[in-house]
Amino acid sequence: MNRSPSPDDLLILLTVARLGRFTAVAEALETTHTTVSRRIAALDRQLDGRTLDRTSTGWELTDLGHHALRAAESIESSLTELKSAVSQRGEEVSGVVRVHASDAFGAYIAAPAIARLQQEHPRLKVELLSATRRASRNRSGVDLEVVAGRVEDSRAEVMVLTRYFLRLFASPAYLHDAGEPATLTDLARHRFVSYVDSELQVAELDYRSSGLPVPAAAFQATSIFAQLQAVRAGGGIGMLPSYVVHQDPGFVPVLADDFERGITYSAVARTESLRSPGVKAVVEALLTETRGRRKALRS
Repeated sequence: MNRSPSPDDLLILLTVARLGRFTAVAEALETTHTTVSRRIAALDRQLDGRTLDRTSTGWELTDLGHHALRAAESIESSLTELKSAVSQRGEEVSGVVRVHASDAFGAYIAAPAIARLQQEHPRLKVELLSATRRASRNRSGVDLEVVAGRVEDSRAEVMVLTRYFLRLFASPAYLHDAGEPATLTDLARHRFVSYVDSELQVAELDYRSSGLPVPAAAFQATSIFAQLQAVRAGGGIGMLPSYVVHQDPGFVPVLADDFERGITYSAVARTESLRSPGVKAVVEALLTETRGRRKALRS
C-alpha cells in the first residue's frame, strides 16, 4: 500500500456496493459517472489491488473490496454518531435511499410511511420507483425492493412485510348490465380486467395461474391503477388488491365466498444495503406501516 486510502473514496466504494452501478452512485451522490470511476481507480491504487469486479449484473466486491467495505462502514458509523452529537436530536438519518416497489404498495403503503419517516428525519431523501415486477437478481441502482410473490434469491436478504389478498371486484353498473356470476365457471362469459399477459413477471398476479376460467374478452394494462379505473368505469371484473378497494362503493365484491388469493409482500436488499442507517430506517417504517394496517391488508 503506497498511502492510506482516502475516506471519501472508501465511502464511494460503500455506495457502489449498495447500488451496484456507477451511474446510480453518481445520481445518488450528485456527481458524475466519470468521477465515481476515477475515485474507485484511485482507491485501487492506494490499496494495490482491485476492489470491484464487473459482472453481467453490475459491480461486485472482490475479497479486497470486502475488507475495504468494513473500513468504509466504520467511517460511515463514526460520521453518523458525529452528526447526531452535533445536532443534539438523537440519531440523525440522512442521505439518499432508492426504493423500488410495486404500484399499489408504493402508493398506498410506502408513500405515507416514508412521508412520516421524513418528518422525523428531514435530511433523509427517498426516491420511490414504481413498477410491478419480480425481485431483481442484482438490484443494481436501488437500495431496497418491495415485491409481491415468491422471492428466490439466496444472495439477498428477504424480509416478509405482510400478506394481502386479491379478490374479484366489479362496478355496480357493470353487474347491473352484465348480471352477477353465480359460479366461477360463469366468469368465462364476462369481460375481465387484468395485467398484460406478455409483460407480467409475477405469476401470482396472473389470473391464468389462479384457476379462473379464460374470460370472453379482456382489458389488460401494465398498471394496477389503469385496471382500477377500468373496473370502476364498467370495463369488467378485475382481480384486485382488496385493501385498495374494500371501502370504495365503486367496487362490489364478486363471488367473495368462492375466490381469494393470498400473496406476500417482501422487502429484498443486498446485505451491504441493510447496513445503511437510511435503508434500515425505511425498512422499519414499512414494517410499522404494514403492522398498523394489518386489518385492512387482510380484509
